[in-house]
Amino acid sequence: MKSTIIFTLFILLFAGNKLSAQQLNYEPVNPNFGGSYLNYSWLLSSANAQNQFDNQDTNSNFQNSALDGFSDSMKRQILNQLTRGLFSGEGSGIGTEPGTYEIGGLVITIDDTRSGSIISIIDSQTGEYTEIIL
Repeated sequence: MKSTIIFTLFILLFAGNKLSAQQLNYEPVNPNFGGSYLNYSWLLSSANAQNQFDNQDTNSNFQNSALDGFSDSMKRQILNQLTRGLFSGEGSGIGTEPGTYEIGGLVITIDDTRSGSIISIIDSQTGEYTEIIL
């Protein structure tokens, strides 16, 4: 028992000279919250490495073929002609006569009812459906 007390005193006396304390200072890491601007690239690369929702098809919209571009242009022109026919009141062309039209991958159905006209537009490639009631 006496040896443990002496050993403990010995440790406290010699270790007491080596013990010191300092004040803790917090410095944020993120540059948006006052941290060093040099941490920006490290934070960005760390976030990109953890990103589970990385979209590999970001450039797929720019890799359309010429045929896809032509088809899209044709659909836009048909819908433009339909809109002009509806609002100008012209008696010829798409937009004024009831019936079903299949043009450029679009199926356009125009029906006259007692309350007005119903125009249904179906894109046969994507399955998108739009109905306009006039």
